[in-house]
Amino acid sequence: MDKRTMIDDLRIKRDQSKRAMDFILDAVRRENRAFTASERQIFDKREAEVMALDERVEELTEQVRMDDAAAPMAKRFAPAASGINSAHEQRTSSMATSARIASEPQVYRQDSRETSWFLDSYAVAKNNDPAARERLQRNARQVADIQRQEGRALSTTNGNAGEFVPPLWLESEFIRLARSKRVTADLVKPRPLPAGTDVINLPKVATGTATAPQTTQNTAIQQTDMTTTSIGSSVITIAGGQTVSLQLAEQSPLNIDTVILGDLAADLAVKVNAQVLSGSGATGNATGLLTLAGTGAVSWTGTDGATFQAAVLKAIGQVFTSTFEAPDSLILAPRRAVWLMAQKDLQGRNVLVPADNGPVNSMGVLAPKLNTEGPIGRFCGLDVYIDSGIPINLGAGTDEDRAIVLRSSEIYLWEGIPKFEVFPQTYAQNLSLFARAYEYMSFQAGRYPGAVQVLSGSGFKTTNTL
Repeated sequence: MDKRTMIDDLRIKRDQSKRAMDFILDAVRRENRAFTASERQIFDKREAEVMALDERVEELTEQVRMDDAAAPMAKRFAPAASGINSAHEQRTSSMATSARIASEPQVYRQDSRETSWFLDSYAVAKNNDPAARERLQRNARQVADIQRQEGRALSTTNGNAGEFVPPLWLESEFIRLARSKRVTADLVKPRPLPAGTDVINLPKVATGTATAPQTTQNTAIQQTDMTTTSIGSSVITIAGGQTVSLQLAEQSPLNIDTVILGDLAADLAVKVNAQVLSGSGATGNATGLLTLAGTGAVSWTGTDGATFQAAVLKAIGQVFTSTFEAPDSLILAPRRAVWLMAQKDLQGRNVLVPADNGPVNSMGVLAPKLNTEGPIGRFCGLDVYIDSGIPINLGAGTDEDRAIVLRSSEIYLWEGIPKFEVFPQTYAQNLSLFARAYEYMSFQAGRYPGAVQVLSGSGFKTTNTL
């Protein structure tokens, strides 16, 4: 990929990030309000992306200008060796130019069939192919460089050997796919998983110190000793694999990396979100929000928007009582969110009204556009998220969904980087390969269980949906 093509690609990415920023700004200005916590997080991230992309475009543009200025002089004084044809001359010029490039093109690209991380991994495993090994190691250096530029230290996460890391496009694809399927997992506070540990332990104050009015001068003041405990969460492994015919890997006109590795990455995202929501806490599983002991419980047995609003407000009050802080999020199953959109008040007005209509005295406001990356609107002062990972087979009749009110900053999710590997062993007699993906994670919502309020009851039955 030449520099001008790289500049075009960077500008496209920059425009995408800028549009995401403009969407949030338009909503804030239209509703005449401040940023929500989640909007601020997304806006700051996109702003950082735009600044980094602008800087890189400027750098590459300057390099192109210098290359163009130097080209006539280089051609004029180039040695005229006999037998050198124009093609060789072009290759020589290209080599000279590439020596001045600050960062080389990516080894593995999603839209390219020229190189395949999948097949290179296979070639190294099969016969230690030196060219494939060199490409894999060069890719690892590129990934490490990007991580350093973005202030991340992903190569030190649990279980990462740091040699044959996935290509950069797959890391980006994992993040993109994850946002559409792991809404709650992306909502809580992310943390890099430390290396060399199977349990995450956090200290917690059990009982605190105390103060009191001093009865008279020169008398003893209040003294109460603090007591502490700790909260632990196990590091668990999520893994999956796929047997692939060698013919498909070598002869397919499609980029098999995209098909297989991208699909494994997408399913990892789904399973991480399932652990965050509904992990059983049994061996090999995290303890999810819906199974965590000590969370607040609110029963909703109504069938209309007004009674649902009362249940949500009760949950908000219980978060305040437990943590002395405000919750920020309401997470709904898709069918509950759609049901809520259809509810009307006693005057026949929609409970959730579009922000574009300039709502007056509304219970909630819908965002201009439904999405799976961020909030779809606000209800009772909370950002509303739709998460299809919320089960709909709960309750005595196995036909109920749930709603969750929470303060997302009190909940921690530690994640390692997903690992992708290819093996020919034990499949040689079938001309097959085995591709596997796995990830380490640890989820912890038990620091302040009262920051999580679970709404349940007969109101969540299938019969109370559209």
